[in-house]
This record gives sequence, C-alpha cells and structure tokens, in this order.
Amino acid sequence: MAATKELKIPTEEQLLKMPESDYMNEAQLAFFRARLQQMEKEILVNAGETTEHLRETVIVPDPADRATIEEEHALELRTRDRERKLLKKIQQALASIDSGEYGYCEETGEPIGIPRLLARPTATLSLEAQQRRELRQKLYGD
Repeated sequence: MAATKELKIPTEEQLLKMPESDYMNEAQLAFFRARLQQMEKEILVNAGETTEHLRETVIVPDPADRATIEEEHALELRTRDRERKLLKKIQQALASIDSGEYGYCEETGEPIGIPRLLARPTATLSLEAQQRRELRQKLYGD
C-alpha cells in the first residue's frame, strides 16, 4: 500500500519568504489552486443567490419603489456579469496550473511574481508586460 504524501498548503507569509529558486513549486501551486477554487466557489454561490433574489419578484404599486427595485436588480446583474468574466479567468488559471504554465508571463515567459499573484491570482502578465499593454492601449486605443 503506497503512502500518499500530504502537502501542507503554506500561508501568504510563508509564500513570500520562500526563495526565488522555489518559484511555482508544489506548495505554491497548491496554495494558488486552493485560492482560485475558493474564488470560483464564492462566485457560483453569488450567482445562485442572485437567481433566487431575482425570482422573488414583488409587485410594488409605487413607481418610485418599483424603479428602486429595478435599479437594484440592474446593479446586481452588472456585478454578476463582471463575476462571470472573472470566473472564466479563474478557470483558465486553474487550467494553467494543470498545464504547468501558471505563474509565468504569457508574453515574456518570465515569472509573474508571488506578490502580484497574491494580489491578482488570475494575472497572466508580469507587471512590466501589463504596463506595456496598458500604455499601448492608451496610445493606440487597442
């Protein structure tokens, strides 16, 4: 019977203290996989709550109250739309963990860096590549 090795997921503080030579080791990948899966779960729960909330339609005779309710629904739907886009990025990030590409810049192949990934686990570009892309968009309207 083969013993399975239990991988202890490090804290953010422990991640930041790891040497650069440990970049995207098993523990770091496990940390980001867990974080991304938690984000994914939260978005799916929110989507379910929104669906239930929108089904609970209350007929309100006052036009001002009705307008307020409709505005709240519109805001909630815009939020869910942003979350839907984020969910797609989360799923792509999880796939990149599986393929061994997570944590490396799509443009340069350089490490994105632990601090940046902690701030934005779905990042696909290094800070420098992202700044270049934003500058190009600003200059050329891409």
